[in-house]
Order: sequence, then C-alpha cells, then structure tokens
Amino acid sequence: MSKQWYVLRVASNREEQVREALDRKVKIEGLQEKVGRILVPTERRPSPRSRKGEKKFVERKMYPGYVFVEMELGEDGAMGEDAWFMIKETTGVGDFISSGGKPSPMSPGDVEKMLLQVEKAKDGGQVSVDFEKGDMVKIKEGAFENFEGAVDEVLPEKGLIRVVVTIFGRATPVELEYWQVEKA
Repeated sequence: MSKQWYVLRVASNREEQVREALDRKVKIEGLQEKVGRILVPTERRPSPRSRKGEKKFVERKMYPGYVFVEMELGEDGAMGEDAWFMIKETTGVGDFISSGGKPSPMSPGDVEKMLLQVEKAKDGGQVSVDFEKGDMVKIKEGAFENFEGAVDEVLPEKGLIRVVVTIFGRATPVELEYWQVEKA
C-alpha cells in the first residue's frame, strides 16, 4: 500500500516546531516506514514593506495552522496506534482533518497542487494566484473576515490582491494576501 497525504491542524505559528518535533519522533521511534515527508509549505516573496530599489524577501506560510504529513494507513484505513500516539502526543498538534473519525487523505489533485507550490517556492518563483480582476471573493481571515467584495487588482510580485469591499456604505479597497480570500 502506498503513502497518502493527510492534513494536521496545529497551533498557529507553531507549524515549524511541530514539523521538527515530528521529524525527530519518527526517527527515534523508527516509524520511517509508516511516516514519509512532513511539510510546512512556505514561499519566498518580496517584502511588501521594502523600499523602492531595496530587495528584501519574507518567508510566508502558504497554509497557516496546518502541517502536511505523508503516511501509510493499515488495510482497514486506520492508523497504527504507535504512529497515532506519536503524532497526537506532539506539543502543538490539534487533530487530523477527518471524516467519520478517521483521517481523510487529500485528493490527488490537491496533493499535486500543494507539491507544485512547494517546488515553485524552492525555485524562488512566484506562486500563481487564482484570482482575476472582477472575481467576487469572500474574505476568510483577518480584520475584514466574512466581508465580500470584488477583486480590483492582482499584485503577484507582492503576493497580494486588492479587493473592494463596502464598509459603512462606502467602497473601500483593501490589500490582502491571496490565502486570506476564497471565491464567493
């Protein structure tokens, strides 16, 4: 049976610590056969705060609050107790994204998209932003959470999109990171 990718909810801003702890525990407990790669996808982008002519970059998590784990489950679709406890007992780990109490594997399309983003980030390339001017979006994180608006401008060099939202009856442009919004 081949390994599949699973998504683990973790404490925000602790993704890298959780990844390192899991890597260590997998080696210590000899679970390399069951647990493969453990990823916190990041991207390197020009800093929105850099001055003209200055080239400063920032590392940003593509999926804040999540760690991706490649692992093999048993024939019955259950995770071995040793791997389960090793992961669940790690500080900062919440739970697997699951259905019916069992961890749900990512779809092959989502895995391919995530791994492609990781590869692009390693190469220093820009991550593609799936939004265009005029798209209706809903803000899913930040000060304007649950507001809806239209994409006014896509700024791929900064990894931002400008969305026009109506605040107190006035159209107001707001710059957001692309992962803070979803298509409405």
